[in-house]
Amino acid sequence: MNANDAERTRQCPMAVDMIDAMEALSGIHPGYRRVHAKGACYRAVFHPSGEAAPYTTAPHLQGGAVDAIVRFSGNSSDPALADLLSPAKGMAVQFQLPGGVKTSLVGVTFPIFFAQTPESLLDLVRAVNEAQAGQLSVLDMFKEAAEHFSESKRSLLEIKRLLPPASYATNRYFTIHVFYLVDADGRRRPVKFEWMPDAGVDTLSLMEAAKRPADYLEQEMTERLQRGPASFTLQIVLGEPDDPTDDSTRPWPEERERLDAGRLVIEAAIQEPSGLLMDPTAVVDGVELSDDPILHFRHLAYAESFHRRSDSR
Repeated sequence: MNANDAERTRQCPMAVDMIDAMEALSGIHPGYRRVHAKGACYRAVFHPSGEAAPYTTAPHLQGGAVDAIVRFSGNSSDPALADLLSPAKGMAVQFQLPGGVKTSLVGVTFPIFFAQTPESLLDLVRAVNEAQAGQLSVLDMFKEAAEHFSESKRSLLEIKRLLPPASYATNRYFTIHVFYLVDADGRRRPVKFEWMPDAGVDTLSLMEAAKRPADYLEQEMTERLQRGPASFTLQIVLGEPDDPTDDSTRPWPEERERLDAGRLVIEAAIQEPSGLLMDPTAVVDGVELSDDPILHFRHLAYAESFHRRSDSR
């Protein structure tokens, strides 16, 4: 361990332990993210509708088109894993604002997380490592999770119910955590964000997906974009006073009011830009982080993963 590694360990030991545990899932893949390793990037433009403007001063939710980068991904730490074998998918969007300012929304295909705290998340990842080392079967792993990680039950069931998507462009993506929109007078409103596919949700059976190539999702996007852009509507879910803001394992009622905040138009595939980091805590004026401990921890974990990725190890 060099001096820089020792200093990072001293400053954020939990983040170092977390990334160590994630590396143990499928080994170290130099140059790749420690989770959502396999992915593809696209050039996009976000067209805000203005419906969110009364609730926030955030520049990308006002008026005028905003350039963006979209990265679709699987959820595994293995960049070579077949699309079928990575049940959950990710969609990270980086809005590129004037003056070099960047802010991101990071979504996945399940609506709630499986851990309340960084400590319980680390315990769960270590339990998965035990299962993969042969100490627990997959069935036993689900039993263990249900017994010892009661907060994970609802999320694990959501993931278990996921069917293979027909396309990256036909998934519904949830940003999971609560944020606050802040208006010009300083009023704060808790919200969640969701990306709704304009093409509709479309899935495959396991048998259909098994017949597809290992990288069928990226191939499908190539063919789709040859026919025209793909698009998503950004929905903002408005929270009420009793809705939890500090626990991403607890859902909000489905009947909460929603705004259509704008439309994201994906135009073409691009090479992933060097040093691309989609940090969900990198917010701008008009958006604030909630008190969710997992959300705040993601900044530390992303930084540690980025350091190792940039260090090509």
